[in-house]
Amino acid sequence: MKRFILAAACLLFAAASFAQQNLMGTAVELKSPDIKEDNSVTFRVYAPKAVTVRLTGDFLPHHVADNNGYVTEVPIWVDMREGKDGIWEYTTGPLAPELYSYMFRIDGLPFTDPSNQFRHRDMTVWTNYFLITGEEGTPGYMYSNNKVPHGSVSRVWYDSPTLGMSRRVSIYTPPGYEDSKEKYPVLYLCHGAGGDENSWLDFGRAAQILDNMIAAGTAKPMIVVIPNGNPTCAAAPGDWDAGLYQASMSGSPEPGMQAKASIPEAFPDLMKYVEKHYRVLKGAKNTAMCGLSMGGGHTMQTTAMYPDKFGYIGLFSGAVFQGDIEKLAPLFANNPKYYLVACGTADPIAKFSFDFADALKEKGYPHETLWTDGAHTWKNWRHYLMVFAEKLFK
Repeated sequence: MKRFILAAACLLFAAASFAQQNLMGTAVELKSPDIKEDNSVTFRVYAPKAVTVRLTGDFLPHHVADNNGYVTEVPIWVDMREGKDGIWEYTTGPLAPELYSYMFRIDGLPFTDPSNQFRHRDMTVWTNYFLITGEEGTPGYMYSNNKVPHGSVSRVWYDSPTLGMSRRVSIYTPPGYEDSKEKYPVLYLCHGAGGDENSWLDFGRAAQILDNMIAAGTAKPMIVVIPNGNPTCAAAPGDWDAGLYQASMSGSPEPGMQAKASIPEAFPDLMKYVEKHYRVLKGAKNTAMCGLSMGGGHTMQTTAMYPDKFGYIGLFSGAVFQGDIEKLAPLFANNPKYYLVACGTADPIAKFSFDFADALKEKGYPHETLWTDGAHTWKNWRHYLMVFAEKLFK
């Protein structure tokens, strides 16, 4: 009887395993992306009944497109070639060391790569990604998990009376934090619209960047606080009591939700928690804030609202406007050590950054600008974070 039960259990396990393999299809049989020694990459997907299969990714040439009245650059779509057994392929030329994202379109419908388990949600869109690492110091290396001392990442909850809820925040502590009594400076790092407290860790690679920069001595050890910038949300979609709602650009679980206050107004709740629960060095000379897009707007507004709290400010493709300059007199009266305005020249909102920088110059407010190629992309924002982090607390 025991043998019968054991045999039946084995059959059930085998059947379940077969069913799982059947669900995965050919995903485990294809190598995609396939990175060659010369850093060219081959993509493969099994689609035996497809008429057309196309590929797009931020490693492909771009074309100029109109984005709601603003000019931007968009990667082209390329046709993949069908080979034997219904497997479609496309091979790039050699690529520079970098973190890249891509997706397929099969007969007009978007698909992620079933052979690549590494996926990321950027706002409302899922894409696959891959890394070409390169030599030490290259972007690909800086975004990789290398053999260096690693910091820790915690996702913790704090009370925000201003917003009327308990909220989640991601916090990076530098290597050795747990084994010391040392105090550290703090960087508040803000995401863009459609993002959440996971964004800078997932596709922004903030933890890897800080680990590698600290190991190389190009950045000071610091605590990095990554808040959720959606005032109607307690945490990322699916991670709080609003349930498994669909992510959106507004960040709210339901359309038209009204927040009790703005993110800048609620900032003291977060700072109070951080300074109570972590070993931080206080004061403007030990406190920085930066952010991308919407988070750039939050950075500008927060540092203007609390002008004596911040010594380092970074706006990355920021949602800022020329008229905002009138709010900054108290901040610059406190002589911040570093103020950076960075943006891609093909970014659809680049004009706002250009005009804002011009207004800073007209007012005589000390600042630096960083204009790079490219559009409203993580490729730029990761680079800006490295530039900004190198300037901090020195």
